[in-house]
Amino acid sequence: MNKTHNIKEIKSLSQQAAREGVFPGAGLGIATREKGARRRVHLFAGTTRDSGGAEVDRQTIFDLASLTKPLATTLLLLTLIKEGVVAAEETVGRFFARVPADKKEITLCDLLGHNSGLAAHRPFFRRLTPLPRAEREKRLLEMILADPLQYPRGSQALYSDLGFLLLGLVVEKVGGRSLDILFQERITGPLGLTETLFFNADNQPQPGCYAATEFCPWRGRVLAGEVSDENCFAMGGVAGHAGLFGTTPAVLTLVEAIHDLWQGETTPLAIDPADVQRFLTRVAVPGSTRALGFDTPSATGSSAGRFFSPRSAGHLGFTGTSFWIDPEQHVMVVLLTNRVHPSRDNQGIKVFRPRLHDAVMRALGLAAQ
Repeated sequence: MNKTHNIKEIKSLSQQAAREGVFPGAGLGIATREKGARRRVHLFAGTTRDSGGAEVDRQTIFDLASLTKPLATTLLLLTLIKEGVVAAEETVGRFFARVPADKKEITLCDLLGHNSGLAAHRPFFRRLTPLPRAEREKRLLEMILADPLQYPRGSQALYSDLGFLLLGLVVEKVGGRSLDILFQERITGPLGLTETLFFNADNQPQPGCYAATEFCPWRGRVLAGEVSDENCFAMGGVAGHAGLFGTTPAVLTLVEAIHDLWQGETTPLAIDPADVQRFLTRVAVPGSTRALGFDTPSATGSSAGRFFSPRSAGHLGFTGTSFWIDPEQHVMVVLLTNRVHPSRDNQGIKVFRPRLHDAVMRALGLAAQ
C-alpha cells in the first residue's frame, strides 16, 4: 500500500467515475494484513449530491441497501446460533404458526442461500403503508407466507428480498427485540460503531451528512437519510433485507472483524469462527454463487474483478455499495457510492466495480501476471 503512484491511480479512477456520472460520490476503504500488521487506506471522490452537495469524506453516511443482509441480519443470526437458541438447519415452521405446507420445510439455510423458492421481490409497501404501523409486521409475514413459491426448494437459487425479510422476522422473534436494537447491542456496540453504523428506525434520520439517493416517484422527493427501499420504508426503516446506513470507515471495521473470524481469531463479536467459516462457504445449489448470507465471485464477470481468489466472499447493495473479502490474500475492500442519485436507472457501476477492484489488487502487487 506504500506504492504512491498506484494509490493515485485508484483515486484518479474514482474521481473520473464521479465526473462521468457513474455516481455523484464514493468512499473507498481498503484493509490488508501482512505478517500481523494491519494497514488501512481510505479514499474519497465526488460529492453527496449531483449538484451542490458536500464533498464525500470519512463522515459521509451512505444507504447501504442490501449490505444489510450479511452485515446485520446474517451476523445477528450467527450470534443467536452461538448462544444455542437457534440453528441454521431449523425450518420456518418452528417459528411461526399457520405456515403453509409448501413453506414448512424451508430452512434458515435455504433463506440464507437464496434457494428457498421464494420470489425475488414483491411491492408489499403498497398494501402495507395504508395500515397502522403496529399491524404491518403481522401483515408482512402473512403476505410472504401466502406468496407462491417460484421453484422447488433447493433446486436453484434466486436472489430474494422476501427470504431476508422473513429471516429478519425470525431474528427478531428469537432475539426478543427489533433488528435495530439487536444490531446495536450485539454488533456495533462491541465494536464501538453505534454512531457510524445504524438503522434509522421510524424513518427518522440520525444526525449526520448523508449521501443522497434517488428521486422516489412514490414518495415524491429525493431521499437523503431515508431508506431507498420501499418495503423497508413501509416497515419503519428497519428490515432484514435493507435499512442499514453507515460510513466507509465503519463498514470497513465490521468487514475486518468478519475477516478475522474467518481466520479463526477472536473478536469483540460473540460469534463462533467455525460458524463464520461455514457461512462463507458456497452452498451446493445448481448454478449458485451464494454462500450463507454472503456471495462469492462468479467465474467470469465478477464485480470483485479478476484477482480476488475464488474463496473470496462479499455482497453488493442496490444503491451502489459493496464489500469483498479475500481470505487467502488478506485483502478487504469496501466501496460505498450513491449511484442511484438521482435515478436508479444509472448502471455505470457495473463496469466500474471490477475495474476498481483490479486497480486495488495491482496497487497491492497481487494482480496475476
